[in-house]
Amino acid sequence: MPPLVLLLPIFLGVGLMRVGNKRQGFWLAGSGLALFWIFSTPLVSSFLLHQLMPPYRNLQGNEADAIVILSAGMVHNRAEYGGGAPKILTLERIRYGAWLARRWNKPILVSGGGGGRLGVSEGQVMKNVLENEFGVPVRWVETRSTTTRENALDSVSLLKNAGITRIYLVSQAWHLNRAMPEFQRLGMTVIPAGTGYDEGAISGFSFLPSASGLQNFYYFCHELVGRVWYFCLDRIKPNAS
Repeated sequence: MPPLVLLLPIFLGVGLMRVGNKRQGFWLAGSGLALFWIFSTPLVSSFLLHQLMPPYRNLQGNEADAIVILSAGMVHNRAEYGGGAPKILTLERIRYGAWLARRWNKPILVSGGGGGRLGVSEGQVMKNVLENEFGVPVRWVETRSTTTRENALDSVSLLKNAGITRIYLVSQAWHLNRAMPEFQRLGMTVIPAGTGYDEGAISGFSFLPSASGLQNFYYFCHELVGRVWYFCLDRIKPNAS
């Protein structure tokens, strides 16, 4: 995963030059440096990330009966909060889910396990933030899942018990095309409710490497690996969880 996958050619090239293969080492290190520059620029990494997104949809509020918010991790021990706190991606999803719930008065399900050594699940932390900080009630809390596929398996069980088969699925827009099929194959009608569609204005800085550009490339690679992994799982063991 980035940045290591981009740094390896540089390290290998320098190593070749040190043992006498200067020509090959120079080209390998130079190619690695060029790739690092290209994929760390916001222009390229944002473009790649947006290729993973479903088309933006102007939601009306009558397409589904509940809102499902997927976790993207939490920090288990934040001193300033006296316990667990959602990571930035989770917080973005929480905020958008709360905005939708206020707008349409739809019930919310939050999904995320991974309680770790502190024993507090991501789902429980999300519920606390939504109710105590955003003032939005949470009807269902799924607390066992650790992957997107498990998010779907455990959430759908709760939803179907409540007679819910149509949902707005809230996540980063680049994650939805991997997440939606996991719910759909379990019989749910899924309306994408993605956050993070805005590409931002192109400027001279868009052509320069940056931490945000490298982070976007990391998300892109993470999603590709996730899709390949699920594809392989389904071929090796259909309906694997």
